[in-house]
Amino acid sequence: MIDPTQSPQLVPSAATVQEDFLKHVIARDQMKEFCKNPLVMARAEGMRYWDANGKEYLDALSGIYVASVGHGNRRVLDAVQAQYEQLHFSPPMHGTNDVAVQLANLLAAVMPGDLNTVKFQCGGSEVTEAAIKMARQYHRLTGNPGKYKIISRYQSWHGSTLGSLSASGLKSRRTVNEPLAPGFIHVFPPTCYRCPFGKTYPSCELTCASLVESVIEMEDPATVAAIMVEPIGHTGGIIDPPAEYLPMLRDICNRHNILLIFDEIITGIGRTGQMTAAETFGVLPDMICLAKGLSGGYAPLSALICRDPVAAAFWGDLPENPGFVEGHTFEGNPISCAAGIAVLSEIIERDLCGNSRAMGARLRAGLEGLRKYGIVGDVRGKGLFLGVELVRDPATRQRFEPPIGTLIGRRALQNGLLFRFDPHWLAFGPSLIATESDIDEILRILEQSIQEVLAEQVDAHTGT
Repeated sequence: MIDPTQSPQLVPSAATVQEDFLKHVIARDQMKEFCKNPLVMARAEGMRYWDANGKEYLDALSGIYVASVGHGNRRVLDAVQAQYEQLHFSPPMHGTNDVAVQLANLLAAVMPGDLNTVKFQCGGSEVTEAAIKMARQYHRLTGNPGKYKIISRYQSWHGSTLGSLSASGLKSRRTVNEPLAPGFIHVFPPTCYRCPFGKTYPSCELTCASLVESVIEMEDPATVAAIMVEPIGHTGGIIDPPAEYLPMLRDICNRHNILLIFDEIITGIGRTGQMTAAETFGVLPDMICLAKGLSGGYAPLSALICRDPVAAAFWGDLPENPGFVEGHTFEGNPISCAAGIAVLSEIIERDLCGNSRAMGARLRAGLEGLRKYGIVGDVRGKGLFLGVELVRDPATRQRFEPPIGTLIGRRALQNGLLFRFDPHWLAFGPSLIATESDIDEILRILEQSIQEVLAEQVDAHTGT
């Protein structure tokens, strides 16, 4: 126990990698395994991290698609510091604050179409949960209280709260928490490279989209409130849909009075080369969920942004209309909103959306160049949100067994490169400030790591 009368003695930074101290923290990985080779970051600058042992890492993932304008951005640091000295917290039960109003108006100006009204939260799970609630409350207020079901996709990830997890489609994260909330229905995603229906684009006629309408008909349109999708799915291996897919969902929603929700926690704020993936695909949803890169990781911040007709449903007289019933202690926090304003200003004034397109094209070309190793089956994504599916045989699309993706990812970490790796695919999302030299270094270390793993595979096979 710490003596409450004395200042606490903190664990030295270099000692935080030791199991005796790590065991007090629950990390994302299985803790016993994590403690065998822990990664504990101590500082960062630009696109680079240094761990508690002083080892340097080039970050090709923006942390987890968060550090949109890099670490140590002077503009954001100054804005946050100035806000701390002015107002660090305001009473959310009694109103809002001037910084939240300023950020809401800025977001309304940069969002497509009539996406003009903002509800602030702290994280992605909170904001997708809020979108589910808004869809249900909207239909209740507009005379359709029976519309409550949410259609989402298998292999999707919308968050860890009960509602957002129920909308998610990952069995590895759902099963351990079941039973989940009722009212959630899942359909297959548009995974063209491995079509779940055994078809080939474009002769498939977008079965993955047309079947969504069939599901709605079978469930009864009078019971369906919303369709929630990531414009580009992440957890299924960067599922980049055909150009017709999202417009078809928009049309289906229009015909059945269903709200279309885009979960842009990852794809939003410049990641796909436009401010939103809605602009990249040319489709206007009824709601957009933003987080991660919105504040660049400088403070927790997320935003649910809805179109004018949706917002109008919550504008009325008490007691007939209670407004949007949803709230959190730290919503619209002035520190977070100050960070959001500074990050958006950086992205706009430095044209980081344009840089995302240019550097994304350079990264994609380099990833395509890795086909020479005979293990790249598909390269997909938009802007600085790209993925590579790994296969043993590109002609047959046969996968590696055992998988090779985790081996490559772990070797890359040893070589000082951080990105997302799964058994059969790799994902990349560098900061929007990435330069040509950053992209080239990412590709160099990645290629080195692939060469080393493949060489070890050959040695293991030959017994040398």
